[in-house]
Amino acid sequence: MELLIGKTAGFCFGVERAVEGATSELKKEKEIFCLGEIVHNKEVIKDLKKQGLKFISDLNDGKNKVIIRAHGVEKNIYEKAKEKGIELIDLTCPKVLKIHKIVQEYAQKGFYIFLIGKKEHPETVGTVSYCGENVYIIEDSETVDDAIESFNNKKSDKVLVICQTTFSLSEYQKIIKSIVSKIDNHIEVEIKNTICSATKLRQEETTELASKVDAMIIIGGKNSSNTNKLYEISKKITETFIVENKQEINFQQMKKYKKIGIMAGASTPKKSIEEIVEILQSMW
Repeated sequence: MELLIGKTAGFCFGVERAVEGATSELKKEKEIFCLGEIVHNKEVIKDLKKQGLKFISDLNDGKNKVIIRAHGVEKNIYEKAKEKGIELIDLTCPKVLKIHKIVQEYAQKGFYIFLIGKKEHPETVGTVSYCGENVYIIEDSETVDDAIESFNNKKSDKVLVICQTTFSLSEYQKIIKSIVSKIDNHIEVEIKNTICSATKLRQEETTELASKVDAMIIIGGKNSSNTNKLYEISKKITETFIVENKQEINFQQMKKYKKIGIMAGASTPKKSIEEIVEILQSMW
């Protein structure tokens, strides 16, 4: 058996910053809360819980110090925290914060905003709160017509197109192509590709790896947007398995493959990758 391990597999800058930030704060304080999952990975969550971090879904359940997750939160959370006397430790990924700033500025300039992303994803929920009233979430190329109809009903003459940092690059390109071909020529269209470079690189490397192996193992949280994109990309090319930890792998099944590729999402800890690699290597 030969293993090909993705060079970009594992923590991205934003996730590493958030996890290290939380770990550092836990060394200073006994009781710290985090609003939502700090990152989408059960192994990371489990480890931080052991260190004493308490996860909450409502700011009202927190006190003293509350961490803001890497995906960011809605705009009104900052004001609510101030009213309640809660100190916020903002570990939002800087690239997400940059998107918040961009959409807020463009909304103030009167732009209608097309936000490409998944409606229920925490990052999208947070970003929408900075867009004002004139925003439409485009989840896939099939919803472009509805977005343009909504835009036309507002009788605006300018639109900003922006994207969730962990969105599929290929789907993003299809959506942009559709928008450009369907929107009226007199409309001012500003397009900002805000897909994170870490997301782009992982998706490109996954495509490359999958084309060279008999099977792929994608390691990461099953509720992680970027991990699921890697899985979707890989399974179109070769047999692919998505796992969160070594317990989920059928190692007997893996023995039938001569060459296996390993890739991991941007919120997957190094330990999870190393454990799986170690067991696979011991099989021959």
